[in-house]
Amino acid sequence: MLSARPVIRAAARSALASNLVRSVPRIARPLAATSLRFASAKAAPTEVSSILESKIRGVSDEANLDETGRVLSVGDGIARVFGLNNCQAEELVEFASGVKGMALNLEPGQVGIVLFGSDREVKEGEIVKRTGKIVDVPVGPAMLGRVVDALGAPIDGKGPIESTGFSRAQLKAPGILPRRSVFEPMQTGLKAVDALVPVGRGQRELIIGDRQTGKTAVAIDTILNQKRWNDGADESKKLYCVYVAVGQKRSTVAQLVQTLEQHDALKYSIIVAATASEAAPLQYLAPFTACAISEWFRDNGKHALIVYDDLSKQAVAYRQLSLLLRRPPGREAYPGDVFYLHSRLLERAAKMSDKLGGGSLTALPVIETQGGDVSAYIPTNVISITDGQIFLEAELFYKGIRPAINVGLSVSRVGSAAQVKAMKQVAGSLKLFLAQYREVAAFAQFGSDLDASTKQTLQRGERLTQLLKQKQYSPLAAEEQVPVIYAGVNGYLDKLPLDRIASFEVEFLDYLKSNETEILDAIKTKGELSKELLAKLKTATESFIATF
Repeated sequence: MLSARPVIRAAARSALASNLVRSVPRIARPLAATSLRFASAKAAPTEVSSILESKIRGVSDEANLDETGRVLSVGDGIARVFGLNNCQAEELVEFASGVKGMALNLEPGQVGIVLFGSDREVKEGEIVKRTGKIVDVPVGPAMLGRVVDALGAPIDGKGPIESTGFSRAQLKAPGILPRRSVFEPMQTGLKAVDALVPVGRGQRELIIGDRQTGKTAVAIDTILNQKRWNDGADESKKLYCVYVAVGQKRSTVAQLVQTLEQHDALKYSIIVAATASEAAPLQYLAPFTACAISEWFRDNGKHALIVYDDLSKQAVAYRQLSLLLRRPPGREAYPGDVFYLHSRLLERAAKMSDKLGGGSLTALPVIETQGGDVSAYIPTNVISITDGQIFLEAELFYKGIRPAINVGLSVSRVGSAAQVKAMKQVAGSLKLFLAQYREVAAFAQFGSDLDASTKQTLQRGERLTQLLKQKQYSPLAAEEQVPVIYAGVNGYLDKLPLDRIASFEVEFLDYLKSNETEILDAIKTKGELSKELLAKLKTATESFIATF
């Protein structure tokens, strides 16, 4: 109907012109002449500008298909968008409703976008714009003491973060030449870990176990133990901590923040939270965001520790995204690249060479097993990527042996090179004694008449197991651990009743602090014991046991 109007107008004009020509020939001649002149004339300047404008508009509409798109369908946190021809993989996009998303699938004719917000706000036909940014997060010392979300935005109500720069969430791990072998200790403050499965700065040590076996407790105690160095002035000894909570309850994260504040540990820590109520893409991104934040410390010659709690939930979130994007499922319905998901994340933990500042990033990934099954897909993947694992057992936990570390299955592949020398001197045979004890304890249940050496193995094993128990939120310094383990390994506790081991530990340390400070100072400053000091420690232990 609209297109017919110009035709009607033209017909009316021609009819009017013919009537005028017939009735007034004198007027018609000049009119005809002028119309002839106008027909052959060039377009006026105003007409040229309007023609150019319309042409430019047409070009911009075509270009818009490269920079913008329209929503074809939306549901389950996934939007399929037509257009966005120039979109990059993992680029941030913005919907007209204000919801942000990330392009994960680049297909012919459409783009699969995962939403960071609710999909209820996104409508079919809505316009989507490119931002031109791959996910980047604020980094720098201003992040310390803050709680942020998976995109690095503060969620603790303490105002905006004045960060010095930004870093991409998904960066490539350092190559082989920029690295060096692990040699500095990263002390957890837990006797069982520091003596049996030592961790070094730049190592990746997996904490694995069933739910409610104390996995997070091991990580939190490690963070609290760094206070003794972070309160000092020596920057080379400080260890900044980043904790990332994936798929946890908000109440759990709030409790963690409170614990760190109470122990004055929040000032050197950063918490990245993607809780259970948040979208799967944010749970998938949070560990990468936290890693980018920690890498700033590593690349500036400082030392950092990152705790991923936990990577099982990140894998589940990634599986959800992949299945909704119609990527082919593999074993346990996980996508084929779930191994690469964790390897590219954990490979970013490294000890850098002196040429690059000598910084380090230590990773403590956490994996939750189902019914103690370490042969499932994700546990075996992460075990093969990491440099060792601390295996926590539900059975030991319920027996009251806490931390519930299974010494037989726990191992540190590179940590022994980084162990405090004094600890290596006294705890060398500890693992052997505990292995012999476990072997004998199984047979001791059946037979009552045991020979003297078997009885002695049982006695010492029981006391060493008791000695390795530790209360939560009470990490010990190396100089406090070494004398206690020395007493246990050398048989000074064999005759003590089991219920007196805990009080022995407290009183023995008090005795050393008041009478033998030289031994404790040597362990603290030099990290090793000379022959004279070992002899002194032996005499001190014997004299204390005689009066205890």
